[in-house]
Amino acid sequence: MRVTRSLPDATDIFVVGGGPAGLATAIAARQRGLQVVVADGATPPIDKACGEGFLPDGVAALERLGIRIPAEQTWRFRGIRFWSGERKAEAVFPEPSCGFAIRRTALHRVMLERAEHLGAELSWDTPVTGVSADGIHMGNHFVRARWIIGADGANSRVRRWAGLDRPRPRMRYAFRQHFRVAPWTDFMEVYWSETCQGYATGVGHDKVCVALASRDAGLRLEDGLKSLPALQARLHGAEIISRERGALTGNRQFARLWKRNVALIGDASGTVDAITGEGIGLAFSQAMALADCLRSEDLETYERKHRKLALRPKWMARLMLTMDRRPRLQRRTLKIFERYPEVFQRLVEFHVGILPSSQLVFHGLALGWELLTT
Repeated sequence: MRVTRSLPDATDIFVVGGGPAGLATAIAARQRGLQVVVADGATPPIDKACGEGFLPDGVAALERLGIRIPAEQTWRFRGIRFWSGERKAEAVFPEPSCGFAIRRTALHRVMLERAEHLGAELSWDTPVTGVSADGIHMGNHFVRARWIIGADGANSRVRRWAGLDRPRPRMRYAFRQHFRVAPWTDFMEVYWSETCQGYATGVGHDKVCVALASRDAGLRLEDGLKSLPALQARLHGAEIISRERGALTGNRQFARLWKRNVALIGDASGTVDAITGEGIGLAFSQAMALADCLRSEDLETYERKHRKLALRPKWMARLMLTMDRRPRLQRRTLKIFERYPEVFQRLVEFHVGILPSSQLVFHGLALGWELLTT
């Protein structure tokens, strides 16, 4: 890995933040022939609390960026399964679509190699201290930039410096940890309880990533798993192999995503709730849209494309979160999914971008009618 020690005096694009969203922006921009510098105050590989799964649309976005993940570093899953008590609903992705999970640190290494191969300038342990109309400040050093991209996460300083911030809405809390245990399924699983949701995905032949999301800031994995006995039983006796990491999650949208020559991407530009499993994949699609618009110097079009990309996952998050803290509704919904598996199948197909919204309306009405009459 090449690490830039002497930054250039000027660049087309300066990306603040070297996580997946920032690296995806650099890769997409280099694919279009633009000069890119990426700076981050951290040392790679960068980790973060997330579910580590890619749904089929996220896998497709990776491929468009030319990112090739070694098969031995992933765990492929063929569908999504919901659990509420003893009830379950599952749907398989239509072939040849598939999803896979990969440790966040392994993903970061692969993306670093791709960005470096394409000629992006990468600078680590380099905190950005401010932005101005024509460039980036890093202490006493200044780099002129035509475009400044804030890819520095949900608490983005670039967003604040550009005057694009706003008060934070009510968010949920997510925690993630890894366990040494063989994956017991080739599905991405979501477990529902009265207080939280648990997510389980294999990330290797002997490792499982488990995440927990709730509205309780004090609820950690150990206690949350007590309300999810089926998932807790799967993990019984398994060695914990990573420290618990936490993050905020939820649907968050900003009035504007750009101002003059500054644009936002990834969590800096807004978030979708972790329940969708769409965070990283969505950022990759945003990166390709942003790179096209930077080349054409049209950030207004980027904002329109960004909002369109977020519509489906935000709609799905709102739909799924109607069951949050409503155990009776969870059980009734899964009962209907068991009775009419094609409804859940179509819902999952819409979720991963295979089914158009027009076809979902019929199945949504059918589900609503069953819920009203059951």
